Amino acid sequence: MENLISLVNKIQRACTALGDHGEATALPTLWDSLPSIAVVGGQSSGKSSVLESVVGKDFLPRGSGIVTRRPLVLQLHKIDEGSREYAEFLHLPRKRFTDFAAVRREIQDETDRETGRTKQISSVPIHLSIYSPNVVNLTLIDLPGLTKVAVEGQPDSIVQDIENMVRSYIEKPNCIILAISPANQDLATSDAIKISREVDPTGERTLGVLTKIDLMDKGTDAADILEGKSYRLKFPWVGVVNRSQADINKNVDMIAARHREREYFASTPEYKHLAHRMGSEHLAKMLSNHLEVVIKSKIPGIQSLVNKTIAELESELSRLGKPIAADAGGKMYSIMEICRLFDQIYKEHLDGVRSGGDKIYNVFDNQLPAALKRLQFDKQLSMENIRKLITEADGYQPHLIAPEQGYRRLIESSVVSIRGPAEAAVDAVHALLKELVHKAISETIELKQYPALRVEVSDAAIESLERMKQASKKATLQLVDMECSYLTVDFFRKLPQDVDKGGNPTHSIFDRYNDSYLRRIGSTVLSYVNMVCASLRNSIPKSIVYCQVREAKRSLLDHFFTELGKLEQKQLSSLLNEDPAVMERRTALAKRLELYRSAQAEIDAVAWSK
Repeated sequence: MENLISLVNKIQRACTALGDHGEATALPTLWDSLPSIAVVGGQSSGKSSVLESVVGKDFLPRGSGIVTRRPLVLQLHKIDEGSREYAEFLHLPRKRFTDFAAVRREIQDETDRETGRTKQISSVPIHLSIYSPNVVNLTLIDLPGLTKVAVEGQPDSIVQDIENMVRSYIEKPNCIILAISPANQDLATSDAIKISREVDPTGERTLGVLTKIDLMDKGTDAADILEGKSYRLKFPWVGVVNRSQADINKNVDMIAARHREREYFASTPEYKHLAHRMGSEHLAKMLSNHLEVVIKSKIPGIQSLVNKTIAELESELSRLGKPIAADAGGKMYSIMEICRLFDQIYKEHLDGVRSGGDKIYNVFDNQLPAALKRLQFDKQLSMENIRKLITEADGYQPHLIAPEQGYRRLIESSVVSIRGPAEAAVDAVHALLKELVHKAISETIELKQYPALRVEVSDAAIESLERMKQASKKATLQLVDMECSYLTVDFFRKLPQDVDKGGNPTHSIFDRYNDSYLRRIGSTVLSYVNMVCASLRNSIPKSIVYCQVREAKRSLLDHFFTELGKLEQKQLSSLLNEDPAVMERRTALAKRLELYRSAQAEIDAVAWSK
């Protein structure tokens, strides 16, 4: 039993240290899933006295009116017999209190630090752990006492504020309600019973405690209540007799008080038959036993929440990326690794694993052929232009057989126009490669973590593509220029000659430039230009792929890596500058993940041992 409750206490302490606890949060937390006991009662109902009786120590502030002004999360830890008792506050983690009067003062001071020296309340809890051989393992949450009217120094909303705070705890399905009611008041007016019934109408989570039994009017007793006759709860009522104010003033210790309490129930005729289940000692054991049972029943749900939360935390940590290395070598490795991931994603786009590379093929298969078709060679080879170029090429001496220089000029003036579509194809592929850089940048999760590195990698990749574009443009236009600078010899050998066609070379130059002759020249030139077009349609894509696409896959970030090696640690650090909020978030998530994994292992161990 103690192992289960100790485990829950341990997990709750860890949750509290990480801020993963359940004071009215919107999201379910591990704290919310762990059963705990909330102590509820009206002001001056004896709540504080019950808690002190369970603990066996005077440690709570006392006074009239509202004394508990902040929730007190009290964790009791049973230690070995003979060990010295001590207390620890979460807000003073390295300080042990062995004087419980000092504990009382610190509760009061910490309350004042949050609320000021007024009668205001605060929902921010105080966390106190008490280690003693005289306690049972238990977690209790002492809540401000319910009240019906505001007193001087309190806002009019105090009644509703306290009720809302109490509800925020006891509405949780894993909260056990310890409802404290004084026996010397009508149970029908009990604040604790009223609010408990509203949030737990079946009584599945409510345990009733009756205080001030010894202060009832003569001739009256609480036997009917304790026996469950006048007001039945699912679990038996427990009656307690707390120390009187005179006892407190005389510093009567808890051991003597407990002894007197046992004697009271054993010697009072109305309660004699109930004495075995009355008193603060029985209450503490009963609460511990009940908590044990509830924890066991909740283990499957706790395991499910823990496993689900671990998966969510791991997913978010993965999204946030790994923490930055401290040394220069580690920083360099991190940058190189992130760049490698980017480069891999970029290659996947080009190779068809991811979308985008197909658009480059579309340039070669549709855009370039369409641009070549749009070239108006017929205008370039109009009768007027052919006559003009042939005549100019002949100069003062007409050609004898075939106008070779005229042919060259006609072919060159036509082929040179292919430079436009060739250059456009280079630019189109460059634009697509740049687009894929932006895509790969956005898809590299690790680069989102480091804005400065993202900008540098993007700029470096675009600069590399620009260099590749210039090299590609030079090589591709050279292909066109090669066709201009050297005509295929076989083409000239196959040209029809005037003599072969029965022509007479002694004809006048004006006869030689007749329309039929010029049309034959134009047709021959067009045939040759179309042959060149077909050839370039195949060779231009090869040049572009070799100079741009292939190089982008091979060496997109080579220049960046060269420059990277020259950077000092400070400059490397600037590339890995991260949003401080992201760093804090990652640290918090890592700690929380460690907590949940530890809880998972320990809860699983307990579950398997059942």
